[in-house]
Amino acid sequence: MNRILPAFMAATLLAAPAFATESAAPADHAPPPKAPSAMTPTEIKAHNEGLAQTHPYYIKCRKTLEIGSLVKKNRVCYTNEKWKEVTAQGNQNARDTAEAMVGKGVNSN
Repeated sequence: MNRILPAFMAATLLAAPAFATESAAPADHAPPPKAPSAMTPTEIKAHNEGLAQTHPYYIKCRKTLEIGSLVKKNRVCYTNEKWKEVTAQGNQNARDTAEAMVGKGVNSN
């Protein structure tokens, strides 16, 4: 037991600097020049080159179904930073709706 703790601490200290540099964002990389949804896949790939998938300016695209259509899909692209905001806003809207419905007794007798 006495030998395990120092070995664990040494391993943690050695891994910490590598982890810190791995997650650090390049200071010279700027946000995309135009809206990510207006960019072509080639432009997005060029923008994302050299960025970690967790970087705030890394662009991710998702396809969503068009309401009222069985086959049409829309491509929605945002940076990680914007996806975080969109998700938080959607969650807040859902919370507000659920909160508004509590205690209303829509179908109660």
